[in-house]
Amino acid sequence: MATVTIDAETARHVLWHYGHPSGWVPGSFTVLLMRVIDAADYVHKNRLRTVYPELVAAMDLAATREDGIDRLQRIAGIPAPAPTAPASA
Repeated sequence: MATVTIDAETARHVLWHYGHPSGWVPGSFTVLLMRVIDAADYVHKNRLRTVYPELVAAMDLAATREDGIDRLQRIAGIPAPAPTAPASA
């Protein structure tokens, strides 16, 4: 499988799809396409991957990797939240 590069805009669209506050609302076609990708079985997702490789890769990253959302945030240029200090007694 070829390596796919996910751009910042696609990362932000997928973050929006998964409810992240710094995601960007895509156009109506992309909104529907992301719903289709979510609903697709293995065979149909692979067909969609041939036409929309970047979007399917980003959706897979968010849905299947524990660190997927964090990785998409880095791709989108969103800084990681600052660590919080433990509460003192």
